[in-house]
This record gives sequence, C-alpha cells and structure tokens, in this order.
Amino acid sequence: MGNCCSDVGGGMTAIGGTAPSTSTSNQNDAADWYFKSHGIHGIFSQIELSFSATSLRDRDVFSKSDPMVVVYIQERDGAFTEVFRTEVVLNSLNPTWITKYTITYQFEIVQILLFRVFDIDTQFHNVEVKMLKLEEQQSLGEASCALSEIVSKPNRSLILDLVQREESVPSTHSQHQGKLTVHAEECFSSKTTAEMTLKCLNLESKDLFSKSDPFLVISKVVESGMSIPVCKTEVSKNDLNPTWKPVFLNIQQVGSKDSPLVIECFNFNSNGKHDLIGKVQKSLADLEKLHTGREGENLFLPTPVGHDNQNKALKSKLFVEKYSETVQYTFLDYLAAGFELNFMVAIDFTASNGNPRLPDSLHYIDPSGRLNAYQKAIYEVGEVLQFYDADKRFPAWGFGARPIDGPVSHCFNLNGSSNYCEVEGIQGIMMAYTSALFNVSLAGPTLFGHVINRAAMIASQSLANDAKKYFVLLIITDGVITDLQETKDALVKASDLPLSILIVGVGGADFKEMEILDADKGERLESSTGRVASRDIVQFVPFRDVQNGPSVVQELLAELPSQFLAYMRSREIKPCS
Repeated sequence: MGNCCSDVGGGMTAIGGTAPSTSTSNQNDAADWYFKSHGIHGIFSQIELSFSATSLRDRDVFSKSDPMVVVYIQERDGAFTEVFRTEVVLNSLNPTWITKYTITYQFEIVQILLFRVFDIDTQFHNVEVKMLKLEEQQSLGEASCALSEIVSKPNRSLILDLVQREESVPSTHSQHQGKLTVHAEECFSSKTTAEMTLKCLNLESKDLFSKSDPFLVISKVVESGMSIPVCKTEVSKNDLNPTWKPVFLNIQQVGSKDSPLVIECFNFNSNGKHDLIGKVQKSLADLEKLHTGREGENLFLPTPVGHDNQNKALKSKLFVEKYSETVQYTFLDYLAAGFELNFMVAIDFTASNGNPRLPDSLHYIDPSGRLNAYQKAIYEVGEVLQFYDADKRFPAWGFGARPIDGPVSHCFNLNGSSNYCEVEGIQGIMMAYTSALFNVSLAGPTLFGHVINRAAMIASQSLANDAKKYFVLLIITDGVITDLQETKDALVKASDLPLSILIVGVGGADFKEMEILDADKGERLESSTGRVASRDIVQFVPFRDVQNGPSVVQELLAELPSQFLAYMRSREIKPCS
C-alpha cells in the first residue's frame, strides 16, 4: 500500500515498487507512524496540565491570598526538580490558573509530580514569576501524585488534598489547606486521518524502450514556501494510467484540511535520479471535491522561460478514486472513557529455580530486603500498571509446583485459596509469593498453557459482560517451556481477546523459544490446526539483558499501548461506546 512514512526502509520499499503486506492490520500505517512519532501508542505523548484550587488558606491580613503553583518532577535519584510556574492569581482563595504545563507522558515510567502552592507577597507582584525567590513566599500547601493517576481518571481530572510539608504543623490544621485540581488534555487538535486512492491518466512516457514507472510524492508547503515530503506511493511499473494503493494522511500532519499540498508524479530510475512527469498543488479539501465531482486535475510541469519558470499544462490528469476520513482514537482517549488495564501475574515455581532457602536460588528471599529477580519484576511492572486498575485486586498464580500433599499443579492460586485467585495490591502479590515459597514444593515441568488459558477465560468472561477492561498477564519464568505447541495454541486463541502477555525470563537459561512467541519480526504465531494469530499479544524480555541498561519495565511495556489499540481498532471499539 502507499506508505506515508519517510524512513529509509519504508522509502526503499515504496520507491522500489515492492508491495508490502495487504493485511487489514496495515490499513492505518500512516496514522500509526504519525501517532508513534508523537508518542500516541503510549510510550510518549504530549500532555497539557491545567490547575485550579478551592478553599485555600488565607495568609494575608487585609486581603485574600495571591496564589501561584510551582511544579516539580522526581528524578531517578529521588530528588525533585522544579520544571514550571503558573502566573500569580491576585486576591483569590479559589483560583483558576491560565498558564498550562506541557509534559511528555511516558506509559512505561511512573512519573511522580509534586505541586506546591505559594502565596506571593504584595511587594513581589511586579516581579516576573520565574525570578521570584520561593523561600521568601508563604506556603499554602503541597500535594503529589503520579502522572498516570491523572490521565487514567475518566475525566482526566484529579483532586488532591493540599498539606503542609512541615511535620510540626498540627494535623488539625492540615485538613484545612484546600484542594488542588489537576486536569490533563492531550496536545492534539486533530486525530482525523484521510484515506485516498489516487490514479493518473495519460502520463508521458519518460523511458526510451518502455513506459514510465510512476510513483507519487505528497509534500506539505510550509510558511517559508518550502515543500516537505510527508507521503509517497509505491512504484507502478511500466504503466501510463496507474492506480496506486491507498495512502493515509493525518490531517494535523499536513497542517489542516485547507493547507496546500504538492503532489508530484515521478518516473522511477534505479540510479535515484527520478524524472518529474508533472505535479499539482491541492489541499485535502480540494482533493475531496475532485472525488465528489469525479473530475480530474491536469498536471503541470514547470518550464524555464527566460529567467522565470512558467507552468506548462499537460494532458495528464490526476483523479481521486476514493476519499474518506476516519478518527484514530488514542490510548489516552480510551482511558478517559473509563477503560482499564487489569494486571495479572503468574510465577514459575519449577525446581530449576533452586532451593529457595539457599542464596544461589532465583527464589531466595534476602533477609536484608534486597529483591530477587521475581520480586523486582513484580514490583516494577505492577508499580506502573496499578494506576490503570480501579480496584487494584490482582489475580496471582503459580505454576510448576506441588502444593502440600497434592499433585504437581500448573496453575494454582498464589494466595493458597481454592476459591479465589485475587490479592490486594502489589504488596499483596509480594506477600502471597513469599508465603507460597514455604507452602509448596518446587517441581516441574515448565508449562505455560494452563495459566494462559486461565487468564484468557477471565478476559473472555469480561468481554461477554461488555466490560471496559483490557487484561495484562505477566509471566515470570527461569526456563525453557516444554509445552511450546500447546502454548502457541493458547496464544492464538487468546489473540482474539482483550489480553496481552508480558514474559520476563530470569536466570541464565536459553530463551530462544520465548523469542518465537514474541512475534516482533512480523511472523504471526500459528496453531496446531493451522490457524494464525489475529495479532501479536506477547512481549518477551530476558531480565539479564536490561538489568544494566533501560529498566525492564520500559523494555517490557513498550508495545502494550499499541497492542491495546490494535485490539480496539480490530473490533471497531470506540472510546465512547
């Protein structure tokens, strides 16, 4: 299809004329590229925070307080760095600030924000806010939260109680510091994508012994008058009346629907010096009119006349065979509509982990409090995902162990209950995991099929109830699975459900089979019956590969928002539905 990305690989494919896959998952490549370049698959997204407060303390004698908000962000070392100040609102205990703070939201990271409200003394009212010395101002209270807590609220607004930092302030007073409301909005004016099928008639032949090999390049015209390419089609070989595969343009990507676009038709040459056959300048609105009126637009060719260029009209015409517009909803749109990510975890209790009572075991609980690899993976992944789960009750299982006086189980409730599998919060998972180590005997083999099917059953029941839930199963394992085909079968079946599976490999085992399950190279999993997975739902990372580099959480969660969106789009589920 006509691909609107301009990366080297995509460009070579498009101009080389090789037709990419025509599966339905590729229908929004251009929009996906645009959203990904702006972080909309959940990794990076620009968020604008606005602030208001109610019932602030009155620190002035003859008037009300003159409040200002200062925003800090927590660094990796735990220290807070100031990043933003609002304007000062005069004489108000219920201010609404106009100045907004723009921050890059990163799904994979817990971004802790600190908000401090100050009463600015009258003598400093003529001083620029950035020049104010905060130690000379009176504190009206402070509050802290994770950015995830704000964007995961259905209305993207979070109300925080302001408290005084000083421990010496009586608790009775801390209840009357007022409230700060933080509201988040995505910095996108348009999420609409235009799909067009373009064709040309009567193109001029530029080759001596054959017809032209035409392709189109679509560029936007910026204020300086320069053209910046944003989209190109594949090459249609030996064809003077080509119809290209659909191209997709995000309307904000080109400026607006009325912004001028230059559409150039080139004849492909293998040496890279492509011949210009002709071009037109039209906006998306103009192209839509061409489609509606079933009219063609003559190409023109700039021709030197003296010291100037004049446009020579050609017989060749450009037609818009198809024009349609769709809205591409973002990950944050679904969160704002009340959708949740529900966290589940399954832990490998096979004997290859080693005796939990010995320090060389992967399950060893260090008396000093140092987390083992299993605990670290649970904590770091759970710390991110917990904000997207309203009740914070997490299903937790173990596999590959023998409960007391029982046979080996490949899916047992981590809390020891025979009736329910949920635990309360991340700390509940950690406590259930530690307790299980002393109540089961490590055994084997390593089988994933049972826990995947259990998670899939929960996701299936939720789907049947039309719940706004998407499930994330974390599997932590130390070894090579022995039910590879059964696992593939379970994953192919689960690919139709609102479910993603994150796998962390701990220890020094060979995890090549895990990489097979993670279809990052584009090869979809196939079941024993020949059925192909409808989408990629697995993300795998060896824990040792990222211990000294990026956080395991960042590596593991990188694809989760895009997997979520792929499911929602494939089912045509809209945030408002």
